[in-house]
Amino acid sequence: MSKRAKKTTTPGKREKNKELRRGQLIRATIRSVARRGFAETTMADVTKDAGLSLGLVNLHFKSKDKLMEETLRHLSEEYESACYAAMASAGPTAADKLRALVELDFSPKVCDRRKLAVWFAFWGEARSRPTYQQICARNDRRYEKIITDLCQEIIEVGAYTGISPITVASGLSALVNGLWLDLLLTPEDMPVENARNISFFFLSHAFPNDFTKP
Repeated sequence: MSKRAKKTTTPGKREKNKELRRGQLIRATIRSVARRGFAETTMADVTKDAGLSLGLVNLHFKSKDKLMEETLRHLSEEYESACYAAMASAGPTAADKLRALVELDFSPKVCDRRKLAVWFAFWGEARSRPTYQQICARNDRRYEKIITDLCQEIIEVGAYTGISPITVASGLSALVNGLWLDLLLTPEDMPVENARNISFFFLSHAFPNDFTKP
């Protein structure tokens, strides 16, 4: 008597399925936090939004805290990858790369109101949650280092005097964060194009030979 072959799932396929489910749950978490807020989002909300079972989210993340932590980590890594990709596809100069980063910050990929809502939700929670604080601080440090290094190169190549790369980088970072908040809270008063122009206006004052006023 012949035996029917059992269907098996290869380790590679299992890992692929695991990553697929993980991605579904993280995207559902982003949607839920953007709609309901951090405190009101539950594991049941996320699984319903993802179209998956509660047992599956518990299998992948164990708890709401772990799910939220991985969602924040995902957003942080996604933004970092987008920054490096933007610089890699930009022109050869530091000004080209800095311009590309500003364009990225106000592109649909980053400046999505759902993602902005989630970022600010996590920043609000970071004060009382050391893990979130570490991830957010690490993300901010990396971004400011990239910006500072680019500003330093622009200053050296352009022979600018009396200007600090740290001051320009910190100013740009604070400006972008403030504009993101305006875009989240009052999008009717702050169109994305205006936010982008304000950022380039700031850079045109810092580096007039490399950036023109919009």
